Amino acid sequence: MNAKIGFVGLGRMGANMARRLKDCGFAITAVYDIHQETATSLAGELGAVASSTLASVTALSDVVITVVTDDAAMRAIFAGSGDTLLTGAQGRTFINCATVSPAVHLEVEAAAQKVGAHALEGCMASSITQAREGSLYLMVGGRRDVFEGAKAILEKLSTNVRYIGQAGEAAKVKALVNMVMNINTAGLAEGLGLASALGLDLSMVREIFSQTGAASRVLVTDGEDMQNRDHACFFSASHAAKDSAIALRLGEAAGLLLPLATATKAQYERMVAAGLGELDKSGIAELTFRERSPAT
Repeated sequence: MNAKIGFVGLGRMGANMARRLKDCGFAITAVYDIHQETATSLAGELGAVASSTLASVTALSDVVITVVTDDAAMRAIFAGSGDTLLTGAQGRTFINCATVSPAVHLEVEAAAQKVGAHALEGCMASSITQAREGSLYLMVGGRRDVFEGAKAILEKLSTNVRYIGQAGEAAKVKALVNMVMNINTAGLAEGLGLASALGLDLSMVREIFSQTGAASRVLVTDGEDMQNRDHACFFSASHAAKDSAIALRLGEAAGLLLPLATATKAQYERMVAAGLGELDKSGIAELTFRERSPAT
């Protein structure tokens, strides 16, 4: 419980992970977000410093947990020059929880090692509620000894911590998890959209889906929301598009065609183009219900 923990990226997941660790008795010493007002607000809540620079987060922390948006954001916070988390980072451990390309995790681990620091990928397969409650599913990649050293923190965030292997390996698994989840979500939206067009009672259809081969975890989490048009964001359509692209790049590198993933990515990109990118992924139903479908 003696580790001082900093957070970079205070969106839906990062802020709630910070709250969870504070509740568990950890000292949250520094928080940083590109929106300074977000950092200031959370810092006041947690008794932390609202850092105006990345370097100051590192200076005030033993462990820094990052939850940023994409590959470019990860490369920016671990840049080789300018304001960077790598300044004065010797002995620090970085736990990087964003869904980014496996290659970026390899880059970050190499850059951290160069300055005497450590890096882990802590890939999450859960959402906001689980972040706040400490019931995330975490897939971890990196050196085994670094994982063991960070385990006390990881276990307070997760009810299931799975060590996958060396850097990049957990990110590969996470890309597959999100690829299949996104495909399932798009398929469910089409099924319910067609049921609606056929004049069927959607509650009845969802119940039958749940008792047959159409059952899925996505049916539990998204089915009622699709029916009721309740798309409060837990995992955004824009992130679904981004994560589908990561999986497709892995498929291309492996020489595989992934037609379902390709079609799913195109659907989420339609959402983004229609201005629906910040809806929850369940909002893909807005494309498949005849009376809802946007013009794009």
